[in-house]
Amino acid sequence: MLERAHILVCGGTGCTSGNSKQIAAEFERCLKENNLDKEVKLIMTGCFGLCARGPIVVVYPEGSFYQHVQPSDVAEIVSEHILKGRIVERLLHTEKEADGTYKAINDTDFYKSQKRVVLRLCGIINPEDIDEYLAYDGYKAYEKVATEMTPQEVIDTIKKSGLRGRGGGGFSTGMKWQFAHDSVSDKKYVVCNADEGDPGAFMDRSLLEGDPHAVIEAMMIAGYAIGADQGYIYVRAEYPIAVKRLEIAIGQAREYGILGKNAMGLGHDFDIELRLGAGAFVCGEETALLQSTEGKRGEPRQRPPFPAVKGLFGKPTLINNVETYGNITQIILNGPEWFASMGTEKSKGTKVFALGGKIHNTGLVEIPMGTTLRTIIEDIGGGIPNGKKFKAAQTGGPSGGCIPASLIDTKIDYDNLIAIGSMMGSGGLIVMDEDNCMVDIAKFFLEFTVDESCGKCTPCRIGNKRLYEMLDKVTKGEGTMEDLDKMEELCHYIKENSLCGLGQTAPNPVLSTMKYFRDEYIAHVRDKRCPAGVCKALISYKIDPEKCIGCGLCKRGCPVNAISGEIKQPHVIDPAKCIKCGACLEHCRKNAIVK
Repeated sequence: MLERAHILVCGGTGCTSGNSKQIAAEFERCLKENNLDKEVKLIMTGCFGLCARGPIVVVYPEGSFYQHVQPSDVAEIVSEHILKGRIVERLLHTEKEADGTYKAINDTDFYKSQKRVVLRLCGIINPEDIDEYLAYDGYKAYEKVATEMTPQEVIDTIKKSGLRGRGGGGFSTGMKWQFAHDSVSDKKYVVCNADEGDPGAFMDRSLLEGDPHAVIEAMMIAGYAIGADQGYIYVRAEYPIAVKRLEIAIGQAREYGILGKNAMGLGHDFDIELRLGAGAFVCGEETALLQSTEGKRGEPRQRPPFPAVKGLFGKPTLINNVETYGNITQIILNGPEWFASMGTEKSKGTKVFALGGKIHNTGLVEIPMGTTLRTIIEDIGGGIPNGKKFKAAQTGGPSGGCIPASLIDTKIDYDNLIAIGSMMGSGGLIVMDEDNCMVDIAKFFLEFTVDESCGKCTPCRIGNKRLYEMLDKVTKGEGTMEDLDKMEELCHYIKENSLCGLGQTAPNPVLSTMKYFRDEYIAHVRDKRCPAGVCKALISYKIDPEKCIGCGLCKRGCPVNAISGEIKQPHVIDPAKCIKCGACLEHCRKNAIVK
């Protein structure tokens, strides 16, 4: 029976935390109550991308995009939209066409500048139903390579596409596959790096939650290409939804004869197992991940030999991250020329970013390489809230750098980001406005790196700790101009001497902020002032007696009773008691609090 409508409910982590499971259950109840359960198909999907508007429900064939839906809204959607054909405008995404009609989801500003390749089925299919993946040409790419292509032809196709690793390094994916193929061994492995540890990053998690079979199929293709019969997906245990859906997908693929001996009856054995990571950031580095997969302490290995020569259990190993694998099936089905037609000369295809921070449309975006930062911030992201000015964007997480507002027209690709002192990284993109202190931002990321260092090499273990201590001095107004010079010198030492890529890139936030926002460092050191009013040690709260009307709101809001004064008389803050929390500033309605 052909359903007359489809109701898609976001089942990604963000919307799940906003009661999307209860929303789906309520839809089931209401549809059954109205005898619509056979006419309307309810689908629990992966992430739609626009996390700021969740929980999200989309109704087809109209493509009506409902935002901030709650279980209490479901009965109205069913009775009005499904039964009577009247859109529930109060829940609808508010963008309109010129004729006054509401835009379908794909025509909104958030989506129209995107090109969804990796995320093509996220928010479309039920990731827990293999039949829905098969309906969208699922496992056709593996069938094609196993019946029509030699392993070398598969590798040549990936090379020709220009695909570079999406985990941060940007190394040629085809060359990595070639190295693993050329290594001679009785056993080889294919590994998926799903240990996504950057603060604010959730690209890989969302793909695993929304389209797990795409990764499984890509690993099968990789296994065929390099001569491996066993794969491992190393995924963070903190991703329970992703883990559950991977387990379901692997189980269904085995049940259908897709994974296992003589996969799909095409003469090649391949199976996949999961390995759960305990949340160590360093295990995102490929050799540390292999150590952990073997059950050892997660810390980097000396390279060479590289994993393609001597990797998991001492055997040649191909390791790519989730997003890299997410491109493979589409390259095989559509051809390398199709993929290479997107992007820039040296950075082909698309890139998925987790867009967060001071931006209206937080969420997951996939854009062609070469898209400008301005397009991401202003068009897709919807600009900065509260009328604030864009100040900087941090790409690459703790390993990346800050891009200042003056470079907002930079085209985002591997080489352009490196040229301005940042890096692509796995795809975190944190937006900052004029209220952010860039010294404090550098300190935040460096503190994370210090905490997550495995401690194996001295430059990272000790060097980053010393660098953090100097940054801490600066934010307290205790730094000197000489300290700034020492910090730069230490940054370069750490980059040049750390054992692995995580240590080598740890100083990037410090170097980039010192390069583009040096005036803020100087203000902290020379003037003992934080221009953004963030660093507590450099803030002193006072009450302007000319503006204070003695209402007492600041006094009542102070958690430590540091404010005194009579009603209708100017109040005073005791600096000895003040903990600089800013509560008085939030409570005052007359702008009488001065920092």
